[in-house]
Amino acid sequence: MVEPLIPASGSQKIDAATKRGRLQMILLLLVCAAPVIASYFTFYVIKPAGGKANIGELVSPVQPFPSEVIDENLVGKWTLLIARPASDCKVGDEACVTLLHMMRQLRTAMGKEKSRVQLVWLVTDDAKIDPAIEKAYDKEMAGFMYVRMPQDLVKKQQLMTWLNADNSQNAIHLLDPRAERMMRFQTGDGHLDFKKMVKDLEKLLKWNPTGKVGS
Repeated sequence: MVEPLIPASGSQKIDAATKRGRLQMILLLLVCAAPVIASYFTFYVIKPAGGKANIGELVSPVQPFPSEVIDENLVGKWTLLIARPASDCKVGDEACVTLLHMMRQLRTAMGKEKSRVQLVWLVTDDAKIDPAIEKAYDKEMAGFMYVRMPQDLVKKQQLMTWLNADNSQNAIHLLDPRAERMMRFQTGDGHLDFKKMVKDLEKLLKWNPTGKVGS
């Protein structure tokens, strides 16, 4: 005699639906994270064509930018960020202007991929930006975005804590398209090497498809 099929109970149906939902969520997270994971693995583990970073210091684990403390959105593109007071960054100040110029040239050196890179100057004081600097390093032509330090003391401290991690406030910070610091370039004497910095950035853009126009 054939036993009749016994329908699943309500709780069994709920459990099955919950498991399916969790599995779908895990798969979705893996799909979203796959490009970043794959590029990091390829760049730093497989090391294609000498994929070891030439001069940039890998930050591990990555350090998420405290996006909630500023109004500007840094998500979606690769970001080169520098923090300097406007009072110390004027025409004639070689130390600061040289760094701004190098960042602009790094972006330009990416050729057709330069639209995937944005430049951020985090202005750490309330001084007015030198008009000549502002004209030379604008957003439309040079790709620069000026971000002011928040006035709120709690938010300001959050940002300063992020900047001072590993005692590297003065570095050029590289954020991935999720706004997480994953590499830094030291700016002290003997550290800056434009050609090597170009190679590091080129490899990241090559092996990581995120940060494209419209992403």
